[in-house]
Amino acid sequence: MPADFRHLTLVRNGDADGLAWLVLDRRDASTNTLSRDVIDELAAAFAALEEAPPQGLVIASAKPAGFIAGADIEEFTRIDSPEGARRLVGRGWELFDWLARLPFPTLALIRGHCIGGGLELALACRYRVVVDEPATKLALPEVMLGIVPGWGGMKRLPETIGAPAALDLMLTGKSVDARRAKQLGLADECVPLRVAENAARMLVKSGQRRHKPPFVLRLLNGPLKALVAARARRQLAKKAPREHYPAPHAILEIWEKFGGNALALPADHPASLEAIFRSPTAKNLIRVFFLQERLKGFGKPDGDAAGFAPRHVHVVGAGVMGGDIAALCAWTGMTVTLQDRGVARIAPAIARAAQFFDRKARGDKAAKARQARFALDRLVPDPDGHGLARADVVIEAIFENLDAKRALFADIERHVKPGALLATNTSSLRIEDIATALSHPARLVGIHFFNPVAKMPLVEVVAGADSDERLLGRAAVFARRLDKLPLPVRSAPGFLVNAVLAPYMFEALRAVEEGIAPETVDAALVAFGMPVGPVELVDTVGLDIALAAGRALAGEGVAPPQRLAALVAAGDLGKKTGQGYYPWVDGKVQKGAVGDVPAGLAERIVAPLLAAARRCVDDGVVADADLADAGVIFGTGFAPFTGGPLHYVASQRETSAAPVPAAGDAIVHAR
Repeated sequence: MPADFRHLTLVRNGDADGLAWLVLDRRDASTNTLSRDVIDELAAAFAALEEAPPQGLVIASAKPAGFIAGADIEEFTRIDSPEGARRLVGRGWELFDWLARLPFPTLALIRGHCIGGGLELALACRYRVVVDEPATKLALPEVMLGIVPGWGGMKRLPETIGAPAALDLMLTGKSVDARRAKQLGLADECVPLRVAENAARMLVKSGQRRHKPPFVLRLLNGPLKALVAARARRQLAKKAPREHYPAPHAILEIWEKFGGNALALPADHPASLEAIFRSPTAKNLIRVFFLQERLKGFGKPDGDAAGFAPRHVHVVGAGVMGGDIAALCAWTGMTVTLQDRGVARIAPAIARAAQFFDRKARGDKAAKARQARFALDRLVPDPDGHGLARADVVIEAIFENLDAKRALFADIERHVKPGALLATNTSSLRIEDIATALSHPARLVGIHFFNPVAKMPLVEVVAGADSDERLLGRAAVFARRLDKLPLPVRSAPGFLVNAVLAPYMFEALRAVEEGIAPETVDAALVAFGMPVGPVELVDTVGLDIALAAGRALAGEGVAPPQRLAALVAAGDLGKKTGQGYYPWVDGKVQKGAVGDVPAGLAERIVAPLLAAARRCVDDGVVADADLADAGVIFGTGFAPFTGGPLHYVASQRETSAAPVPAAGDAIVHAR
């Protein structure tokens, strides 16, 4: 083995069992990624093994963080031409084809994340053993970066688990855990850590045939490909239009017509590597990936927050937000006491939590029941607030009334232990105004979740004028513990997300006042790239909440849309009452036909959002434009393919493709 190998260790057991172990441990990095030098070393290792073949090869990781996190994205961003992209894909394709052809059995021993190129490497092995731990996740998420899994994933994943399941993973980028991987046939064995190495030895020496899916699934990856592709194409047209997201359409076409080999497409083909590389979507989605990593970085447990590991959370307020925050904390392993005025008010939150736990649980029926039961055991009704004294984190989630919140925090401060983190989930009140009730105002921070709590990835960590920086760091660590993205914002009306959403939603509702059907307004914004239309969003959030937030942010003298005020007065609050701008049946919106969309409607409605985002940067609510883009994407679902609202403004100005309002334009009615 060459002496200059820096990232690999090759161990041969010789007469013991004849196996070779190839262990990845990328130097000076916390995770394994398939950088150019790692790929070169893998090629050299395969050559050495081919020259002196062992009885079997096990590929594993020495990193506690996981197996392989995929390609080196930093290197990818430095590719400066379509030809360079084709060369990169060619190197990975050839390397993993070589691995698949090695004249001895090969096995990937997977613990932790196995993502992108890491899973493509594992698929090139004959066998896969996964360690049954929560951190073990397998995925081909390239589509989320606007690119395709070009190192063999589009070929080997359908061959391994069948086309329907493979396309579901490749076209969405979602991951599967260890047990689901075993159920799909993606893993041959799913075992506890203590027996993982022994299981790998036994399987790689077993002579067992490579896993193949059932006969019907093989047909769907062969003669019946067109049927599967047609169905997937119809679903893509609804969820990911090709003009916005070309990568999933390219994956489908490469699998259906080119055997999963991206190198087989000519450069002028619309699904080619060259076309994908030239697409602004890929550049923008990679930008969004780095924005997400930046948000994750705020929640790293370093400095004063290094030892902060909250075990007990006390939530005051068992409404939709408070109850769902409590459920999420319990699901992640914390003990949670949930306080409200009487058990009757807490009971609906416990019932919703039980449903949430049932949906989240994985494994066989017995395992799912255990997981749900244990999580429910950690969620304790506490109408008298006994949990306050033991809590590491206290979250207030009562109604938006300043006096009520002040009175509550004055009482909370008398009962909590000195080191407890005090947080409010307020969406519109200033942190410093609430903190006046405390003897030590610096203790209070904002941890602002979004509805639905379980699905929305962003949490705003709000700094009041006096908030202690150390406590803000702990709040960000707490958010990451819940698998959320913490965004630091300054206390200001609406913070960032509501400050941009309110004028956007109000402008949409004004269009409705003018006689444009809600369905037409929503269709225009979905075509723009929003995940859901603004009128449906208002119905989902609650018309009462939208009206209150809009009034708080609009300022004096700005009247809310008349129909909104009338619906709230009539008690028609949207999804939660079954009637708003739309009727709702069993929690599903009922829409009529979409009319002709007036020219420029989407641009008109988005304009106040763009202006508000710029204003939040100028006013210091967020530190810079990149964080504003990150917050609006992950907090509102703003079209990720644009790279974020302010990035979109800049790109539109560069191309002069459309007029873009400046931050002070009169179109911003909310000021």
